[in-house]
Amino acid sequence: MKKIYLLKTFKISVSIACLFCMIMLSNSAHPDETKWLSIGSLHSWYSSAGCEREIGRTLREFDQQDGLRWPAQFNLQDCEVAKALWIGTTNYTDPIVNQTYEHKVVHVGPRGLDETSEFMPVEFKLFAKYQHPTVVVDGLLASHTAYEDLVDEIDETMKADRMLYNVVNTSVGITMTRRIYAFSQQYNDNYFIHECTFKNTGIYDKAGNKHNKTLTGVIIFFQFRLAPCREPGLGGLYYMPQSASWGHNEMNHVLHPFYGDELRCFYSWQGLHSKCTFDNIGSPYIAAGGRLGATQFPGVTTLHADKSATDKSDDQQQPFSTPYLDSGADITRSNDQFNPATMTKEYAVMNAGHTPLTHAQYVGSGYPDLFEPISQSGKSQCVGYGPYDLAPGDSIRIVFAEGVSGLSRAMCETIGTNWLTGTAPYTLPDGSTTNTVNEFKNAWVFTGIDSILKTFGNAKANWESNFAIPQPPPPPNIFDVTSGGDRILLDWADNAESWNTFVGYRVYRAIHKPDTTFDLIFECGTGTDHPEIVSEFMDKTAQRGFDYYYYVTSYDDGSTNITHPGVPLESSLFWTRTIEPAYLRRPAAESMSQIRVVPNPFNIRAKNLQFGDSGPDRIMFLDLPPACTIKIYTERGDLINTLEHTDGSGDEAWESVTSSRQVVVSGVYIAFFETPDGQSAFRKFVIIR
Repeated sequence: MKKIYLLKTFKISVSIACLFCMIMLSNSAHPDETKWLSIGSLHSWYSSAGCEREIGRTLREFDQQDGLRWPAQFNLQDCEVAKALWIGTTNYTDPIVNQTYEHKVVHVGPRGLDETSEFMPVEFKLFAKYQHPTVVVDGLLASHTAYEDLVDEIDETMKADRMLYNVVNTSVGITMTRRIYAFSQQYNDNYFIHECTFKNTGIYDKAGNKHNKTLTGVIIFFQFRLAPCREPGLGGLYYMPQSASWGHNEMNHVLHPFYGDELRCFYSWQGLHSKCTFDNIGSPYIAAGGRLGATQFPGVTTLHADKSATDKSDDQQQPFSTPYLDSGADITRSNDQFNPATMTKEYAVMNAGHTPLTHAQYVGSGYPDLFEPISQSGKSQCVGYGPYDLAPGDSIRIVFAEGVSGLSRAMCETIGTNWLTGTAPYTLPDGSTTNTVNEFKNAWVFTGIDSILKTFGNAKANWESNFAIPQPPPPPNIFDVTSGGDRILLDWADNAESWNTFVGYRVYRAIHKPDTTFDLIFECGTGTDHPEIVSEFMDKTAQRGFDYYYYVTSYDDGSTNITHPGVPLESSLFWTRTIEPAYLRRPAAESMSQIRVVPNPFNIRAKNLQFGDSGPDRIMFLDLPPACTIKIYTERGDLINTLEHTDGSGDEAWESVTSSRQVVVSGVYIAFFETPDGQSAFRKFVIIR
């Protein structure tokens, strides 16, 4: 069904407007600008400085785990602590201080950043194949894309859905240009491809002054400090030891031809922690039924590295250096580009080659936090390319993908519950059984290795095909959700229907919160119970007092799917997922005598029988007049909160808090209702905690 869709003028909520202000203030508080790639199941932020240092986005230690969020549908899935990019060269005469250094190293991260005279941003833009949809709930912008997917330019010729473009000059005269590509296609949305070019432009300061010299022994050296993931530790649910939050028990394993492998990659996972009283592989959350909280396997794979400035073929021996480094080592803290002794030490690490065994092989079945030499910071995995000689104008290109994979949320629930409450025998991934519960849990967690290697394979195939992966239909470019009296109306644009292989739409719904599992509640198109194509749906099963979240997707006939032929390709949930609640809003009552307080009494022990996670402390005032002031008093007459009911409906929610956001105690309370024309009523209700 085709529809002429009129674009409405929507108001932006105060909360979103405030968030924009916070973003602007945070960017102005420190010089490097940050942007997000967040249109697939992997979300991460990037810095205009050319690499993402520790707590570099918010400058708050609380946010040490920040970035590489997977699966990003759920909160607290960050796997990144810090990254660094060091560029080293030999026998360098520095025009800034007129001194010759045996080794010159310039740095961004893992902690330091000097954008005045070391890594100097020139350009930082986010390009998009098309703009994200406009997602609205009851007149409010209601998608994370409104404040994360801040597109600078539209380029309809792009093959990737998003490309972050970043140019940075460095004080050794090398200009880095990086393009980071992101995809929303369902089999390729959990990695980003980085295409980095390092060119000897000679520009060594912000004024644009140049040297004209050949750079020798150039090493491009990345450090990755990973810690899957934020949810179990500090800043999350905090049931793991605090040091897990900065990667103290992180394990790193490298695959490389040096070790007899075909792949050139590394991956990381959360290893055992000596301070845990249980087998913490996968971080089971005992207090929540055993659900696994850290099954992610983040990592990096090399897709291409030039052999030299004149030979652009892929060097299968690159990266030539893959040491692991103490994340708290002195050389990670005082990165002085004019200290010859320090730079010589740094260059030695960059030029270290491959360790006889990988970090994970050295640790084995032990505790990485006790691995000698014992460190409070854990180990970062390093990847170095080179050494290269670059004459003026020469460049080399390095391409790698960073991605995250592992068990699905549903499997985290299933395996964790069985680990905590199940009985032997336990079924292993290969179909065999075991009577050992930790063997069962850990075997399932470590299927994440196959998952991340498959992710790397998808990234490689995508890169080698010049991004010719098949695409799903585009999402509806407008998604409008309107709360009603006995239903919630979902309405979307029909732009996807012109896609060659388009066959229908699907609508998904979650209750209580948007960072949870969504259920399919409606689909239309060929082979469904509703073969007619429509672009609206009325949710008549919603219940009063609960929060509802939705997303709508468009899907095709599966004819272009090369990963699983016949399975439809479907637009990403992150294009249209709502993050503002919709809920039933009944018509206003005609008489003040109809006003009700629900539940009454309120009993915290029965919260799951009331409004659940939508509002565990929620009390509803129902059958209200269209507009009124609600004043809530204690039994002795103390005013604790005032609510202004102005939306014209018969409902108003109160989360049992005072005007100063304190949760109220047990007792008898009085709600006084007064309309603008002077009508009034009061109701008594009881709260039991």
